[in-house]
Amino acid sequence: MNDNNNIRIGNLFGIPFYINPSWFFVLGLVTLSYGGELANFPQLNGIIPWLLGLVVAILLFASVLAHELGHSFVAIAQGIQVKSITLFLFGGLATLEKESETPLQSLLVAIAGPLVSLLLFGIFLGIGNSIPLNPPLKAIISLLAAINLALALFNMIPGLPLDGGNVLKSIVWKITGNPNKGIIFAGRVGQAFGWLAVGIGVLAVLGISPIGSFWTLLIGGFLLQNAGFAAQSATIQDKLDQYTAKDALIANSPIVPINLTLREFANDYVIGKQQWRKFLVVNEFQQLLGNIVTDDLKQIPTSQWTATTIATLVKPLEKLETVKSDQSLLEIVKLIETQKIKELVVVTEENLVLGIIDKPSILQLLQKDVNANNQNKPELAASTQVE
Repeated sequence: MNDNNNIRIGNLFGIPFYINPSWFFVLGLVTLSYGGELANFPQLNGIIPWLLGLVVAILLFASVLAHELGHSFVAIAQGIQVKSITLFLFGGLATLEKESETPLQSLLVAIAGPLVSLLLFGIFLGIGNSIPLNPPLKAIISLLAAINLALALFNMIPGLPLDGGNVLKSIVWKITGNPNKGIIFAGRVGQAFGWLAVGIGVLAVLGISPIGSFWTLLIGGFLLQNAGFAAQSATIQDKLDQYTAKDALIANSPIVPINLTLREFANDYVIGKQQWRKFLVVNEFQQLLGNIVTDDLKQIPTSQWTATTIATLVKPLEKLETVKSDQSLLEIVKLIETQKIKELVVVTEENLVLGIIDKPSILQLLQKDVNANNQNKPELAASTQVE
C-alpha cells in the first residue's frame, strides 16, 4: 500500500498501478446492478447474468484505465515520469512527476484521455453496428460504447480536476504566461460546477429535482474538494514565485566571521542565544570557509578562549547546498521537497554568503504576507465606503 492506503496491483508499462479500496465498492455495485438487468434476458440463467455483470464492471474500469494511460503515454513522450495510476470510487487518476513545460504540451496531455475514450466509443459502436450479436452481448457492447462516450464528455467539463479543467488551465496559461493563474482560474470554475452538482444532488435526494441523484451529490463534493485544493495550491505557488531566496532568510542566520576569538564567539553567539549547533564561518569578504560546531568548544580550555580564534575549530564542509539570492522561492520549495533538504545557504552571484533558508523561514514569510493582506482589507473597505 501507499500513503493513501491504495493497494498496489503491479506495473503497467513500467507505471505503478494502484487500486483504492473504494473501487471494490463500485465494482460490486456495478456487478449487482448490471447483473440484475442481464437477468431479464431469457437466454441467461443461473449465475451467468452476475458473472457477465462482473465482466462488464471490469471492462468499464478497463476503459477508465485506458483513459488514464492516454494521459500517461503523452506525458512520457514529453519526458515526464508517471508516478502512478490509481483507480478509485469516481474513476482514475494518473499522477505525474511534474507539469508540462509549455501550454501546448499541457493541452496535449489533457485531451489524450478523452480522445482514447472517444476512440473506444467508436470501436464499440462499430462492433455493435457491424457484427451480428445475440441480445445480451449487444447490450453489453452498447453499454461499453455509451460509458466511454460519457467518460469523454464528462471529463471535458471545463473545471479542475477534470480534463476539461486542464484544457482551460492550458488556455489561460497561454494567455497570461503563468501556469498558476491557469490552475487558479480552472480551479474556481471547477468549484462552481461542484456547487452546481451538489445543489442538483440535494434537490434530487429531496425529491424536488427530476434530474440528478445521490451520486450527483457525491461527485459535486469530489469536484469541490479537489478543485479547491488545486486552486489553493496554485495560489500559494503563485505567491512563492513572487519572492526570492533573500526574502526568506532566517533572521540572525548562524554565520560568524573567521577573526572572532572563541570567547567572543561564545559570548556573542552561543551563551544565552538561540541554540544553533553549527555556524557557517566566512572571511572578511563574506566568502564561505567552513563551519564550526559549538560542541567543539569543549576541546579548548576556557582559559585559552581569549587568545584562540575560531579558525582553530573550523571544519571543511562535506556537502553544502547553495542557492542564488535571486532564485524564486517556488524553485527552492520544489528543491527542498524533491531532494529532502533541511536547509540551504543563500549566496550572491559572487558567492558571498547572505544567510540560511529553510522550510520554517519560508512558511513564516508566507504567514507575514497573509497577515499583511488581512490588515489591509479593512482599510480598503473603509476607503470604498468613503468614496
